This record gives sequence, C-alpha cells and structure tokens, in this order.
Amino acid sequence: MKDFLHTERLYLRKITEADSRRLFEIWSDPEVTRFMNITNFTKEEQAKEMILLLNKLAAENRAIRFTIIEKKSNLIIGSCGFNVLDRENARAEIGYDLARNFWGKAYASEAVSILEDYAFKELGLVRIEAKVEPENFNSIKVLEKSGFYFEGTLRKSEKVKGRFVDLNMYSKLSTD
Repeated sequence: MKDFLHTERLYLRKITEADSRRLFEIWSDPEVTRFMNITNFTKEEQAKEMILLLNKLAAENRAIRFTIIEKKSNLIIGSCGFNVLDRENARAEIGYDLARNFWGKAYASEAVSILEDYAFKELGLVRIEAKVEPENFNSIKVLEKSGFYFEGTLRKSEKVKGRFVDLNMYSKLSTD
C-alpha cells in the first residue's frame, strides 16, 4: 500500500502519531464530528489512540487512513481513507473529514477523487461505498459531485453516539 498520494492542491500521506496535535484540533470541533461515529475529542491522547488504532487496522490490511495536507500552507486540514477495506470482495468504505475553515473549497471532492483512483487502479477494487446520515448535506454533495450513486437508505442501521441512525448508502464502481 502507498504511504503518499497527491493532487493539484493536496498531499495525502499515511497518518502518523506526529499528526495527533493538529488532528486533535480538528476532531475536537463538534461541528466536524457531528456526523462521525465519534464524539468530539477533549484530550490530545484520544487523537493518538485513534491514530494507533487506524495504523493497526492498516497493518492488518483492513483499513487505510491518510492525513490531508494543503500544499499551499503545508497545514494538516483533515484525514481521509478507507474505514473498511474488504480485499476478498474487492470493496472499501470511504470516509473523510476536514477542519471547518476548509469546508466549501472542494478539498473533500479532490481527496475523494484521488482515493478513487488509488482504489480502482492500484488496489484493484471493484466497489467503493459511502454511508452517510441523510442530514449530512455537505457530504452528500461531495459524493454526488464525485459520481457516487445513491442506492437507498439503511434504516436504523448503526448505533452512533447512543442512538440508532439511518444511513444513506452511496456507491461507485470501477466501471462507472
């Protein structure tokens, strides 16, 4: 697996424990974590633990997570990758988050685009999935702009922050 990808405006590199301070700042914002399956962090140690978990899953070939870095400022602005990597079925579940002051600048779409390329051309995957709460309009816009297909709503599909939530299923195939 690659440790580094890039686009016109972004570097994506394998997430490291050294990223914990900046990712803590991002993951401690309740607006950023509003639709994530974590509550906003209150201690940097939580970010370190999350990074260790993500790297453990990557070592087991079960997930891949990258830190998103804006080229112009060399600042970490979020993270992205595949929360689930199912090599047997040639599919992955994509996920991404951005610091709030970088919303609305098409960075998420740019990151999703390079992840698609990587998944289909280098990992040989057939399907990328995204599960998103129906109220997460910004993420839905990213997926639709990226050519993901709405497959339907999984009713009360997962327990998130103590409550069961509906999740819209989106997908993109290597043949799309």
